[in-house]
Amino acid sequence: MSMQSAQRAWELENAIKLVDSHRDALYAYDEDEQKAVNAAHPWKTNPHHFKNVRISAVALLKMVMHARSGGSLEIMGLMQGKIAGDTFVVTDAFRLPVEGTETKVNASEEAEAYMTQFLIKGREAGKLENAVGWYHSHPGYGCWLSGIDVSTQMLQQSFNDPFLAVVIDPDRTISAGKVEIGAFRTFPKDYKPPNSGGGDGYQTIPLNKIEDFGAHASQYYSLEVSHYKSSLDSYLLEMLWNKYWVSTLSQSPLFTNREYSSKQMLDLSQKIKHAEESLRAQARGGPRGSNKDSQLDKIVRDSNKIAGEDITGLLAGDVKAKLFNGVGAPSAEAPVR
Repeated sequence: MSMQSAQRAWELENAIKLVDSHRDALYAYDEDEQKAVNAAHPWKTNPHHFKNVRISAVALLKMVMHARSGGSLEIMGLMQGKIAGDTFVVTDAFRLPVEGTETKVNASEEAEAYMTQFLIKGREAGKLENAVGWYHSHPGYGCWLSGIDVSTQMLQQSFNDPFLAVVIDPDRTISAGKVEIGAFRTFPKDYKPPNSGGGDGYQTIPLNKIEDFGAHASQYYSLEVSHYKSSLDSYLLEMLWNKYWVSTLSQSPLFTNREYSSKQMLDLSQKIKHAEESLRAQARGGPRGSNKDSQLDKIVRDSNKIAGEDITGLLAGDVKAKLFNGVGAPSAEAPVR
């Protein structure tokens, strides 16, 4: 597979749509228009005002590369762009110098100063886009907002609205071959969503994160994420892809993610153990309900997901071996008779 073919496959896998060259206006920033949008602030009267996020391929790739560079530690960065109706349009992203751990990441005073200077220098250079959100990584445990994330997002929406939170899981991105990403907005403190607890779809949550996930799931909602590219960012995308492609070629998903895979198997065994204990309690005359079936259903889905990711990693390794094993080695000479 050539580098160009791999890039096209990545774009197809992540549903990156080509914006017609005549519509490069997505990158045109009208300061007066954005001031009018901010003055109207319809999101203050409708907590569900924002429904979509459009992220440029360049910004997406920069965020993924940043998330992967953090390994098992969380990273953090900022997104720039504009507002178009009920949509956040993200045109670029940049990393922040923060110290993260395996469970949280917080912006320090140094990061705040860096962010301010970056935006000021950008405006001086003619890059007028505002900061429209922040992104950070959840290595191996999915795209959702923890209690700390909810507090951070609420604070940003109080002082810097309109503002968006994006979460990327680099481990699941490597395993699945598709970017694992989520975009979120928090509700006002006294607001109760009509479908509280309904959820936004199935995803695998590690057992040690389920309590944190469930405790705050009703305080925010997810936005529909789509990706785009245009003639303006094709060159930048190609340059970034050169670096991403080399990194991808030099790594195997199974070896790069072996710690993540081991944690997944351990987490799955713990979930099976919990489900088994629940079934035993039910057999002894405990409360009956559909929750047990739901637990077993999720365990089966988790198992299928892990198996699918491992098969993908094995196939990727096999393809690389067939393509590159023996490349550069001297060809065997015909025997002399």
